[in-house]
Amino acid sequence: MNAPTTRKILHIDMDAFYASVEQRDNPDLRGKPIAVGGGANRGVTTTASYEARKFGVRSAMPGYKAKQLCPDLIFVPPRFDVYKEVSHQIRNIFKAYTDLIEPLSLDEAFLDVTVNKKDIPYGMEVAQEIMDRVKKDTQLTCSAGVSYCKFLAKIASGFKKPNGLTVVTPQRAEKFLETLPVKDFFGVGKVTAAKMAQMGITNGADLKTFTRLELIRYFGKRGDFYYNIVRGIDDRPVNASRVRKSLGVETTLEKDLASLEEISPILLRIIDEFYERLQKADNYGRTLTLKLKTHDFQTLTRSQSKNYFIRDKQEISRMAIALLKENMNTFDKIRLIGLTASNLEKEQNHSGGHQLSFEWE
Repeated sequence: MNAPTTRKILHIDMDAFYASVEQRDNPDLRGKPIAVGGGANRGVTTTASYEARKFGVRSAMPGYKAKQLCPDLIFVPPRFDVYKEVSHQIRNIFKAYTDLIEPLSLDEAFLDVTVNKKDIPYGMEVAQEIMDRVKKDTQLTCSAGVSYCKFLAKIASGFKKPNGLTVVTPQRAEKFLETLPVKDFFGVGKVTAAKMAQMGITNGADLKTFTRLELIRYFGKRGDFYYNIVRGIDDRPVNASRVRKSLGVETTLEKDLASLEEISPILLRIIDEFYERLQKADNYGRTLTLKLKTHDFQTLTRSQSKNYFIRDKQEISRMAIALLKENMNTFDKIRLIGLTASNLEKEQNHSGGHQLSFEWE
């Protein structure tokens, strides 16, 4: 396998982070099914405890649906200031081992520990020490994935949750990826997984039978990514100076929609998820962009900018709905809708960086 073998990359992911903090701080919630957020009308859950997940409750799920699945579910309002404080505490633990830290959100990060401050030779050992320290200092658990590249480390961290540690060595990577269901590949959402299933692609071994050109033809530029990662090829460095240039959420619709009455409820759901992303990143933009993809795959974008950072959810809702109403006559039907914030607050004092967007399939 043509893959680097010298790097030691960790992906550390806190277990049900928001819910676990709430259960830690309120003994009455321990052992009970809880969801952070989601209780209000049109509300969406941000995190569910493992007790709730047994009933099928998941993040980004409408509150009413979560309650249907788990009638005893307890909704808890989010406390983002507390989550940020705990996240900072965890980040300081990471810094005791390496300065090459790439946060993805408050509750997860990549670490490059190839050369680490404690001269520990094995990535697995570093990961276990970090897990132990997080538990000791915060009374919370995290899971870790260890590998030679970011893609495999990210997948591995989710294998034995909660409080799990999974190592994927270069020698194990090929078999690991061939047997892995494509729905579990990081970067393959529900819509793409369904399309792959129609093509007879259910696992990595199936995906490897397609050439690079075939995958690019079927999936665009993502096809090149799929071709590489199923072969364990991922040379992306852990980027400690990464700055988000935009934050967004988009969803591919189950069927094409044409009327304002049909589209508006979907947009309101996206606004809930979008605002939670902004809060989680603690990063707000001056520009709001509505993205629409028509039934014939034409992409329309409409933006509105302010001379201040847009932090109020109600203002975001008003702007998004207005952009939709103003542009109803520009399409017959749409198959995708999304929202993006740009000109971000945390971009102002940095240059460079990479764009990061979220596809909610």
